[in-house]
Amino acid sequence: MTGVWIVVLVILAIIMALIIAGIRLVRQSTAIVVERLGKFNRVLNTGIHVIIPFIERTGPKISLKEHVADFEPQDVITKDNVTMKIDTVVYYQITDPKAFSYGVENPMRAIENLTATTLRNIVGELELDETLTSRDTVNNKMRIILDEATDPWGIKVNRVELKNILPPKDIQEAMEKQMRAERERREQILRAEGEKKANILVAEGEKEAEILRAEAKKMALITEAEGQAEAIERIIKAKPDASYLTLQGFDALKVMANGQSTKIIVPSDLQNIAGVLTSLAETLKNPENTNKDQLK
Repeated sequence: MTGVWIVVLVILAIIMALIIAGIRLVRQSTAIVVERLGKFNRVLNTGIHVIIPFIERTGPKISLKEHVADFEPQDVITKDNVTMKIDTVVYYQITDPKAFSYGVENPMRAIENLTATTLRNIVGELELDETLTSRDTVNNKMRIILDEATDPWGIKVNRVELKNILPPKDIQEAMEKQMRAERERREQILRAEGEKKANILVAEGEKEAEILRAEAKKMALITEAEGQAEAIERIIKAKPDASYLTLQGFDALKVMANGQSTKIIVPSDLQNIAGVLTSLAETLKNPENTNKDQLK
């Protein structure tokens, strides 16, 4: 009996070992291809699975995450016969583990070669300036072509980027000179525009200042005329007699004598001064006429 129990325990141990050996734990974003007797059977997705030992065999784990492939620079000739180096970066993702396992022998090598030939074909149709300024166009064309070509391999190309574009050294120097000349030209244009605006602002300021000075002079003349009219009106209201007007005439002569004039005409009859002042007072009795004459 002891020997029988030993055999049973051994058999149970072997069965347990086989079960444990057949357990497969598949992590998130990972897939495993299962072959039965050398033929594709199924794909194990995320979770715990059991396979039949010695009959079924699992392949390597396949990551379903997005991958980044940075390829070495490739020599490319443009339409205008300029040779330059371009390196590309391809972002791809495995969408079909079965097609990825059986579609192509070396998927990464195949993608690299396909990227190089596609890049040469696209850039060969463009001139140097177009290549440098049309990165988005080249990226989009390459993505479409690579995505269609890699679809049978279970690969989806999400994005393609031209990482570096390196023209020959002499062309780089010529481009730098051209860029430097363009920057200097723009600087001169900006400086000229700034000087033009400054001159316009100065001219406008002088114009406004002249207008303000003219307005101030006009207001001063108006104010002076109104003051003179008011003074005359007060004299009229006071009704001065002839003697007072005569005295005012003498005062006016004193002012004239103290002035800068070299010639002074003195009336022969000073009594006429009173008559003149009286006539002037009569004519300025109307304030409106006085203001109009002063403004003129």
